[in-house]
Amino acid sequence: MRVPPVFGIVAALIVTAVSSAADAAEPLKVLLVAGGCCHDYATQTRLLEQGIEARLRSHVEVVHNPDKSTKATFEIYGDPNWADGFDVVIHDECSADVTDPAYVERILAAHRRGTPAVNLHCAMHSYRWGDYKQAVPDGADNGGWFEMLGLQSSGHGPQQPIEITFTDRGHPIAKPLADWKTINEELYNNIQVLPTAKVVASGRQLVPPKPKKDEPADPAAKPTEANAVVAWVNEYGPNKTRIFSTTLGHNNETVGDDRYLALVVRGLLWAAGRLNDDGSVDPGLMVEAK
Repeated sequence: MRVPPVFGIVAALIVTAVSSAADAAEPLKVLLVAGGCCHDYATQTRLLEQGIEARLRSHVEVVHNPDKSTKATFEIYGDPNWADGFDVVIHDECSADVTDPAYVERILAAHRRGTPAVNLHCAMHSYRWGDYKQAVPDGADNGGWFEMLGLQSSGHGPQQPIEITFTDRGHPIAKPLADWKTINEELYNNIQVLPTAKVVASGRQLVPPKPKKDEPADPAAKPTEANAVVAWVNEYGPNKTRIFSTTLGHNNETVGDDRYLALVVRGLLWAAGRLNDDGSVDPGLMVEAK
């Protein structure tokens, strides 16, 4: 029996509605790994988890090690398949003195296979050994983590406000975001930006003059200007896995800032392949504002 056109249209609308509902109900699966030296990760993991889930239809699974040393490790990385089932992994570790190549290789292997990553703040200063204060050559045995990041950093200056400028306005991450100025934050240096990386935002910081030991401050001394990349994207490994990173996020007030969370969420969406070239987000992924 031939189906009248009107019924065909209704049926198509029903199928579309059901399909859209299914798409909207499928949350993005996010793994957040955090812990180690120098930061209030107990608070920051909560801020990130709540901030992401309030903006995206997502489920954030938190793996937090309360170890506050630079040698914090994570049991989850003992499994070669540790990233299976997740759409994207957020690295928020501060593990500068974890230097076991086999341990680091298990982390990197998951990303080379195609699991996207978002790297926050001290993740840039983790898993490093050898002379990391000089540009590590391509293929060096101590350069694996930097190759995944797409940028090599070795340290930072004092905590001072950072002026953030989105230098690549055409990038989908940056399109709706406005330049802003942080509270006191750490500006990470750039030893080198790898050819696979593309800069999204840069930071400018005025560093107050440091008085010499046992001498009064010189009232005529002027601050110096420091500039560095603060947000970028990278394509890593044979599968060109998408990686987004930002060096911002030392203090709780920054991590909880709507502007910071907007940057992290858009970087996460880009890494997961859910951000369109025009900067729009796939339908059904955004949580409606209440």
